[in-house]
Amino acid sequence: MTSEEFLEIAPSIPKLPGIYKYFDGEGLLIYVGKAKHLRKRVSSYFNKTLSNYKTHELVQRIRHIEFTIVDTEQDAFLLENSLIKQFQPKYNIMLKDDKTYPYIVIKKEPFPRIYLTRNKIKDGSEYIGPFTNVWRVREILDLIKENIPLRTCKLNLTKANIENGKFKVCLEYHLGNCKGPCEGLQTREDYDESIQQIRQIVKGNLGPVVQHFREEMKSHVENMAFEKAEIVRRKIADLENYQAKSTIVNAHLGSLDVFSIWKQEEIAYVNFLMVENGTIIHTHTVELLAQIEESEEDVLLFAIANLREQFNSNSKEIVLATALEFPDQDIKITVPKAGEKKKLLELSEKNVNYFRMELKKKKTLLLESQATAEDERALRMIQEQLSLPELPVHIECFDNSNFQGSYPVSAMVCFKNAQPSKKDYRHFNVKTVEGINDFATMTEAVSRRYSRLTREGLPLPQLVIIDGGKGQLSAAMKAINELRLNGKMTLVGLAKNEEELFFPGDTQSLKLPWDSPSLNLIRRIRDEVHHFGITFHRNKRSKGTFKNELEAIPGIGEATASQLLKRFRSVKQIRQLTERELTAEVGISKAVKIWQYFHP
Repeated sequence: MTSEEFLEIAPSIPKLPGIYKYFDGEGLLIYVGKAKHLRKRVSSYFNKTLSNYKTHELVQRIRHIEFTIVDTEQDAFLLENSLIKQFQPKYNIMLKDDKTYPYIVIKKEPFPRIYLTRNKIKDGSEYIGPFTNVWRVREILDLIKENIPLRTCKLNLTKANIENGKFKVCLEYHLGNCKGPCEGLQTREDYDESIQQIRQIVKGNLGPVVQHFREEMKSHVENMAFEKAEIVRRKIADLENYQAKSTIVNAHLGSLDVFSIWKQEEIAYVNFLMVENGTIIHTHTVELLAQIEESEEDVLLFAIANLREQFNSNSKEIVLATALEFPDQDIKITVPKAGEKKKLLELSEKNVNYFRMELKKKKTLLLESQATAEDERALRMIQEQLSLPELPVHIECFDNSNFQGSYPVSAMVCFKNAQPSKKDYRHFNVKTVEGINDFATMTEAVSRRYSRLTREGLPLPQLVIIDGGKGQLSAAMKAINELRLNGKMTLVGLAKNEEELFFPGDTQSLKLPWDSPSLNLIRRIRDEVHHFGITFHRNKRSKGTFKNELEAIPGIGEATASQLLKRFRSVKQIRQLTERELTAEVGISKAVKIWQYFHP
């Protein structure tokens, strides 16, 4: 659209607050903006000399302009953010943060279950979060499990089902982890009170929960129930220890949000500290890409709106380094000069600078290692989609291998900067496991690998992929827990058939886009560990390293033994065959030898 063409439509643009939308020749929305005075703001694009190339390119592409009048500047602000999120116009500020964050879900059902999930769906359940630190979520859930009995089963605990006696209490009840609502041993009111306590714990407000337990302990003491009082006292100690580990600034501060920004040309980084009841419950930094000469204030306003919505912040105070005209008049903007709020602001600024420098180091590392643009893109996607704290330039993958249920071995491949690092490949002959036990085999391999890296002071990978799904992942995590390496690296399980990823403890899987560079790289790593493991296994067999009971029978060689194992899966199954069944498989001569060996 030329200046002359704009002059023809300018009189139709109102002198009121609202939002404006620019469309290109194909009718595609390419930019959304807000304004106190629509005509002045839109006219500025066509009346002044544009120094920014992208702004100039935007104006050249405009073919159609639409606007929406609103009552207040706040309404314009909210509508602009909503449209940007919905349509993601090419020339608007880009928030480079599409990670999948975990939530704690309180399921919509009678006697609701509570668990971690990364899939937020509209099912009427209550989702608390998101959380940027998955280890903190697991710590909270462990604290809840230890101190507040809840059901974990999936039974349909309707009033009618309970009254009709359809269910019986399980082992969790006898272990003290559940109060038995399935048999009517716990009332709905008592269960709901536990849920309310959990809401307080998750939000960092432990005071009411501790007070409730103190009153319960006092009641037990008065009734001379000292053993019960001791159990409650331990719960109070657990909660107080957890609170002591939290980042508590000052309980009198209440709830507020702290934001800091670093911006240079088109790139900006914004840090967000969310404080509730004087405790920092979230800290998160995002990268933003400004497109058409947006000011630092514009970028910060955009980030504040998105981060407050993403983390469900309802606080009425925002702490900033400089004054900002915030559209919502109910929100108080504070620019502290000293005191606790000033310390919070300095902490936020420290976080944003650390994030910026770490990102710069990672980009330099990739450049120095000559990683291709496609490899770098795949690694960045993996980091974002799996919510990894660091770019996964070092990835390792484990897989077990056996031959028809015999000869178990494990293999590990290492990828650095998305490329195989074959000098770091390792294979493991099973030493501590008797028979075929895939889970124990995985535990041994992972334990041997990372105990050695730790012992020799070598760097740990950012990401470890366990091929085989939930069971294998749990076995690997057993080794990690025993080595006390929790939080030092991220482990995920890869289901063999569906190519789904599982995090430890997750009830639902994470599915990456089918043709995404991230999933393609994970497939390549998975295929590599398969090939490496099978090749190692085949070589060991061909060298006669593996011997089994069949090969010990005089007159029975490896070929016959392999034939039988392939058909019947194990020596135990072969031992139970009749002589006629053996004859049908290997002939009468060999069948007699095998039968007489097992039945002397």
